[in-house]
Amino acid sequence: MKTTIQIQAGAAGQMGFLAGESVDLVVTSPPYPMIEMWDAVFAAQDPDIAAWLERGEGQRAFEAMHRLLDEVWAELFRALKPGGLACINIGDATRTLQGEFQLWPNHSRIAAALMRLGFALLPDILWRKPTNAPSKFMGSGMLPAGAYVTYEHEYILIARKGSRRVFASAAEKERRRESAYFWEERNLWFSDLWSDLKGVSQELEAEEARRRSGAFPFELAHRLICMFSLRGDLVLDPFLGTGTTLLAAAAAGRNAVGVELDPACCQVARQGLAGAVALANNTNRARLRRHLDFVAERGRAGKPLKHFNQPHAFPVVTAQEEALWLDELRRAEEGDAGFFSLDYAGRPLQP
Repeated sequence: MKTTIQIQAGAAGQMGFLAGESVDLVVTSPPYPMIEMWDAVFAAQDPDIAAWLERGEGQRAFEAMHRLLDEVWAELFRALKPGGLACINIGDATRTLQGEFQLWPNHSRIAAALMRLGFALLPDILWRKPTNAPSKFMGSGMLPAGAYVTYEHEYILIARKGSRRVFASAAEKERRRESAYFWEERNLWFSDLWSDLKGVSQELEAEEARRRSGAFPFELAHRLICMFSLRGDLVLDPFLGTGTTLLAAAAAGRNAVGVELDPACCQVARQGLAGAVALANNTNRARLRRHLDFVAERGRAGKPLKHFNQPHAFPVVTAQEEALWLDELRRAEEGDAGFFSLDYAGRPLQP
């Protein structure tokens, strides 16, 4: 099997190079409106934003930032195939302007924009990111009523274009079966609360660029790609940053396109993909080893598994896992700048 990965320099709201209805899945995290580290990014596109923030006109700045993001959501709707999904990681913002503190609800503003475009909203995921703060409140300490709670979660919004995806042909149905996930992964992943993922530094990334990009963990992108797409599908990240989504797509055997305005982040993403083979194979071997540990634990508990996965020759819980197999990535080579060809072994990876 072969896939391609493309890094496209440019603005997320201008993706005319992508054909309409060509993308199967979007996994992305935009700049967060009203988070100070992103002020300059928004102000570079709309100078009024900086003036409004300076004058404390937060509502006008908030709405202007989101109007810029609205252009991207419209492009996603155009590019997605019918039944395609968009997964958008976004955090709300807390900020004090002119001495007044308040929450800026980014997730609800984006959800409303998606609905106006015609997306169907699906149940979202709360990604809980515990802080290292010793106390769980901020503001007036032990005195009511000026304290406020510590904010430790972000949202993963999930929206679908149109009705559920249809797998009509025998080839599509077989590719779907081969792209299955393990029963125990399903039980962990399809929860509305993810508290086991930490915002840690990622392998193959430059730390300074990672901080500037606000990158999410590799495992977050990898889960979403495995949950909502098939091997060989096309995954898009319009806010690529340092390339986390592209690395996750490589590990999962998907084609991918990432769009990024910052040349420094594009370079970090290219460097990461040059070393994607080890990351992809280590990721999939870890999945296989976790499953084998699960099988052993069930055996010790006197609960042997009743189905058998032929490609990897181990027991599984359900018949839907019998055709599942994880491929070995052999090569990831850059041709033209930002265009990578990935070559897979076409046989089940050994744990």
